[in-house]
Amino acid sequence: QVRLVESGGASVQGGGSLRLSCAGSSDTFTYGSYCLAWFRQAPGKEREGVAAISSADPTTYADSVKGRFTISHANGDRILYLQMNNLNPDDSARYYCAARRGTARCTLDAGDFVHWGQGTQVTVSS
Repeated sequence: QVRLVESGGASVQGGGSLRLSCAGSSDTFTYGSYCLAWFRQAPGKEREGVAAISSADPTTYADSVKGRFTISHANGDRILYLQMNNLNPDDSARYYCAARRGTARCTLDAGDFVHWGQGTQVTVSS
């Protein structure tokens, strides 16, 4: 069983930066075996894929965050990161990390992911 725990959410002003972290509890949660991703959901809106990464595919980003967000993985620590720069109020949401076994076809299709964290809140003020 893979347990995912997010951290790093906060309230920031527009233009600011945050780095989210997601720690995986299982010894099998390794970059070489999993497709890993960040999603977000704001109140009243559908869940949105933000970024995905695997050892087999290039990183994938939603158009709304390209050039501002960077997804990365520290395999030795089994931690997934999301560096978020130049934040704006539209980025306000609860951010979730997600994982599923297999590195091929690692996209932002939420239905592909089996393991989910509880989320961390990001609030950006104008």
